[in-house]
Amino acid sequence: MLLVGLPAAPAAAQAWPSKSIRWIVPFPPGGGNDTVARAVGQRLAESISQPVVIDNRPGAGGTIGADLAARAPGDGYTLFLAGVASHGINPALGGRLPYDPVRDFTPVSLLATAPLLLVVHPSLPVRSVKELVALARTRPGALNYASNGRGSSSHMAAELFASLGQVRMEHVPYKGFAPALTDLLGGRVELMFSSLVAILPHVSAGKLRAVATTGSARSPVLANLPTVAEAGLAGNETASWYGVVAPAGTPGPVVERLATEFGRIVRTPAVREQLLADGAVPVGGTPQAFAAHIKAELARWSKLVREAKIQPDA
Repeated sequence: MLLVGLPAAPAAAQAWPSKSIRWIVPFPPGGGNDTVARAVGQRLAESISQPVVIDNRPGAGGTIGADLAARAPGDGYTLFLAGVASHGINPALGGRLPYDPVRDFTPVSLLATAPLLLVVHPSLPVRSVKELVALARTRPGALNYASNGRGSSSHMAAELFASLGQVRMEHVPYKGFAPALTDLLGGRVELMFSSLVAILPHVSAGKLRAVATTGSARSPVLANLPTVAEAGLAGNETASWYGVVAPAGTPGPVVERLATEFGRIVRTPAVREQLLADGAVPVGGTPQAFAAHIKAELARWSKLVREAKIQPDA
């Protein structure tokens, strides 16, 4: 902080960073997004010798936090943990978002991707994608799938699966993961696309059956389980992801420095091990690569929303 009476140095001459950095996370403490931000943020603080303060701003599927970050100064002291909701699904669903995912942000780095896991209740007589598609085709509209809510990643993954598999299934949206899981375990719905880490304990306990993952490659956590794409539905490659963006106008040198730091951090053995344990695959790419990723995600989900006529929760 500058002392009263001292002239402020020109912005271009000020060394970055000279104060703490606020990292806005649009989800509550304790979840997967928060865990990633805290693990990476701690090491960023050590690297740049300045505090990194995690600012949890949950609500509206990431919209509240994204809006706050979009309105912050582009001075290198505010970061936002972007994801498939804030920079993919929410914009694709339309409506009046208080921010623009491209215009209002500067991409920094894609930290990691996390495929979803397709699981079925053991009572459903399927053990593969091929068998599930075949059953769904013989019983159009009879199979029920749970989701965390309309427009959630679990909903969108199931809609993409249905579109590519040319099947019709009944969507049963819930207010979050916990009630969806309860009905899935109880057999009141037959299947679900879910965060791998959240659902894996129930698979290990034999209460649910894992069918496939949705990533572009097999998950290191379930190396023997095929992806949906390799099991027959080419093009079904979806995943949650964790990325860092800054408010528009953030200086290029700062963005490049941050990207370099994040790339190094997610490749350190401790962070890499933690990410893999949580079902996420470290990336640590460049700002340019992340910008291309966001553009592709917006196009992918916008196309699906149009074709499937998906509406968000009221």
